[in-house]
Amino acid sequence: MVFDSKIRPITWENGMSKMLDQTIIPYEYKYVNIKTGQEMFDAIKNMIVRGAPAIGIAGAQGVVLYAQEGREGKYDSFDEYKQWLLEKADYMATSRPTAVNLMWACNEQKNVIKNSTSDVEGLIDELTQKAIEIEKDDIERCIKIGEYGAEVVPKGATILTHCNAGALATGGYGTALGVVRSAYAKDNTVQVFADETRPRQQGARLTTFELAMDGIPVTLITDGMCSYFMNKGMIDMVVVGADRIAANGDSANKIGTYTVAIAAKYHNIPFYIAAPLSTIDTSIKTGEEIPIEERSREEVTHINGKRICAEGINIINPGFDVTPHELISGIITEKGILRPDYNKSIKEAFERI
Repeated sequence: MVFDSKIRPITWENGMSKMLDQTIIPYEYKYVNIKTGQEMFDAIKNMIVRGAPAIGIAGAQGVVLYAQEGREGKYDSFDEYKQWLLEKADYMATSRPTAVNLMWACNEQKNVIKNSTSDVEGLIDELTQKAIEIEKDDIERCIKIGEYGAEVVPKGATILTHCNAGALATGGYGTALGVVRSAYAKDNTVQVFADETRPRQQGARLTTFELAMDGIPVTLITDGMCSYFMNKGMIDMVVVGADRIAANGDSANKIGTYTVAIAAKYHNIPFYIAAPLSTIDTSIKTGEEIPIEERSREEVTHINGKRICAEGINIINPGFDVTPHELISGIITEKGILRPDYNKSIKEAFERI
């Protein structure tokens, strides 16, 4: 498949990161230049860039930015510079705690740092090439995910998605929406129902925006409506992304995904996760070990800057929930569709790398 995306959320140009500001879509479509490591840390934390694969790319680029800043440092040796940079890579990996792609990409850069026998400028070049490689590799992985996923999409299917796992969340093609794009390319009667995805409305703001740009039919519903439409027989399958997948298949994704999975199970509707193998964290056995990010109260109390509830009430705002593996029909990866037993199929997938 020839890749020609209208949306490129993050790319490396002229020694800096060029990033699409996702906090202002669909009101504005604007790129910002990220020039320092701290700017990248803040961009990830504040969700200017978001989506597990995309923040992995951002993290890798952030390490390059720190490496460039480190040119001006006073170091007694190249090893001292490398040690400083390893600490910055560890810091970058803490910008958001749930999505394992961020930690994975920062670790990839740490391996470059540890193994380099060059000098400061040589190491900066090596880190730059690795960041560009991670971006291109993500696009290739997503295209493969889309191709495998399209094989299980029935003709004329209506696919329910939750949050945004499209071009905006990756290098430019998408995981869950990569499946949609590949399926639609083969069968233009495929259509999408997009959950609004409170509290940040990524489904409403981002997923519908992407699909409208691609001319793929999409219907926006609120989060609480999914069971209604499942009961009416209007949804044929669910495909969502993931931010971290445990060795047993338990999958963390945007808050509300677990609810959709329960409803799909009750209505005998296939529920798929679409994610690259870099999203699978084999160091943890179950979803209980996945750290869940607690986000700001204002995401819940305000919409578009306006308060929607009474002052002084208590707010709890977890950014993610974990869908147990027994609710998941399959995990669509660049190596094929993994099926239960996930402990076995995940292990076998990594052995094929």
